[in-house]
Amino acid sequence: MSDFYEEILEIKSAGRKAAVATIVGTKGSTPREVGAKMLIHEDGKILGTIGGGCMEAEVWQEAMKVIAEDKPKKIHFDLTGRAAEESGMICGGVMDIYIEPIVPTPRVLIFGGGHISLFVSKVSAMVGFQVVVIDDRPQFANQERFPEAEEVIAEEFPFALPKLQVNRSAYLVIVTRGHAYDQEVLEWALSKEVKYIGMIGSRKKIQTVYNNLKEKGFAPDQLQRVHAPIGLDIGALTPEEIAVSIVAEMIKVRREKKGEK
Repeated sequence: MSDFYEEILEIKSAGRKAAVATIVGTKGSTPREVGAKMLIHEDGKILGTIGGGCMEAEVWQEAMKVIAEDKPKKIHFDLTGRAAEESGMICGGVMDIYIEPIVPTPRVLIFGGGHISLFVSKVSAMVGFQVVVIDDRPQFANQERFPEAEEVIAEEFPFALPKLQVNRSAYLVIVTRGHAYDQEVLEWALSKEVKYIGMIGSRKKIQTVYNNLKEKGFAPDQLQRVHAPIGLDIGALTPEEIAVSIVAEMIKVRREKKGEK
């Protein structure tokens, strides 16, 4: 069972999703006992078993829905009737199985420690994101200024960026104090497989950064990954309002189902 939980930790640390199916109730003769578990990866692979056969295949199908929707589900199997006999399940009991999603905690890395970052950090933490703030100025990047942040890094970007660990569930918010810093961070971000990349700036500044990156060999489809100007268009003006628009866009991305835009 230790391998089972180690696998879950690995899934979460890699930013992947999965589901765990657990037998929570039985009556009569059943193939497995209460507490038996099966782990279903988002790519369909499984670890463990709750009894095999058509029942397990149906649980697998329901688990894939749970992974897609991030919503737990409880299902009931009656292994006593004719349908059970026809499918080869001759145990003669009933089972209740609880399927729960394994979802990594979303993590937002905020590049820049200015006024907008201050409120992005606060709002992000309020809605369930783990927060990391990176800025090259210690007077802006410190735990006193960002008490809700899990980590605050005060280091120049060329030294900080190679040390950062990101995964597929990471959100990158680029709100530094100048377009040169934004470009440096964006160039690094485009090399990572992450959930979200957003960059602040006027359309003119963003186009300048894009043109510079195209000259360095970046393809247009790579740049299409970037949400820029960052945030939902709600007419935000103040740092607080801009922060709300940024986090709202992150929530929108977080709640999107596979295949939706």
